[in-house]
Amino acid sequence: MRLGVKQALVGGRIVDGDVTVEDGRVASVGVTPAGASGLAVPGFVDVQINGFDGIDFTTAKPAEYEHVAQQLAATGVTAFQPTLISLPSDDYLTTLRQARTMSISSARIIGIHLEGPFLAPIRCGAHDPQNMVDPDPILASQFLEAGPFTYATIAPELPGALDLIEFLAAAGVVVSLGHTDADAATAHAAFDRGARSVTHIFGAQRPWKHRDPGISGAALVRDDVFITAIVDGIHLAPEATMLAAKAAGDRFVLITDAIAAAGRPDGEYLLGDRTVILRDGACRLENGTLAGSSLTMDQAVRNMMALGFEPRRAIAAATSAPAALMRREDLGRLEPGTPADMCILDDTFRVTRTLVGGAESFVR
Repeated sequence: MRLGVKQALVGGRIVDGDVTVEDGRVASVGVTPAGASGLAVPGFVDVQINGFDGIDFTTAKPAEYEHVAQQLAATGVTAFQPTLISLPSDDYLTTLRQARTMSISSARIIGIHLEGPFLAPIRCGAHDPQNMVDPDPILASQFLEAGPFTYATIAPELPGALDLIEFLAAAGVVVSLGHTDADAATAHAAFDRGARSVTHIFGAQRPWKHRDPGISGAALVRDDVFITAIVDGIHLAPEATMLAAKAAGDRFVLITDAIAAAGRPDGEYLLGDRTVILRDGACRLENGTLAGSSLTMDQAVRNMMALGFEPRRAIAAATSAPAALMRREDLGRLEPGTPADMCILDDTFRVTRTLVGGAESFVR
């Protein structure tokens, strides 16, 4: 099958010519004659998303996951990691057990991100602090046994957190630091024990100061730590996004942190056990605290371009960077032999078509 595109983003460079797909994989690139228009890029990878189109992953059933996957395909997403905020442990276990046997076709589920419960109440953000507990290796083991627990956000200053970080990292879980009041020294200790990233940099964490840089400062100066960011024009000032992206380079990862309100009109929606109000593009609790976003990944890419970043760089932050964070060589790449998970962008970088495993998931 030929895609009929004019160009493709291959290994970080624009290659003229068409792309062919065989048996669900990219067969060749740079094929002549090229199509009249369209840029084929790797499918977007969202490692932090709480829900979409009225559906919250806390209570979603398999058919609702499939519905979300279909909606995400329209935004260029071909792989995503459902995220649960701080909840009672039984809620985590129920979702993990369901995810173990769930199969969807429109986009790939990477695994489950538990953004809690091992977080610092002083930096709870939109989470209910009553659902937060100190790190517990027995509880963490139950999560691992229940289902595909692939990503954890942890506050490293909590009692036993460093040991738990090392334990989870050894078990193959990607550990991120977030919802934390940790100082830079504690952050460095956590990274040395196996943590790989920072959850939504600058948000719900000790503020960066020039003599007290916190986890953000520690992460930005290390070459082995990824930075995740919500680039919706609400969570971060333009200068904060540009600072983080320029400092992190290819370690800068776009996330949406989208909630059930994404893709829906203004109104009230659920985020876990919290009621969130969407108004004028911002998702907030009644007290004004930001609570996730209504962002889509394609818009995050365009927002990054609007700040002056080259298209290749912005697309990498939504493809190869999150894939590297997750250690998934099968994601975020468009090269001969890789899975044909890709989207086609028009001249305004809007999604016109999405394929997962060579099968069409969306056509505009």
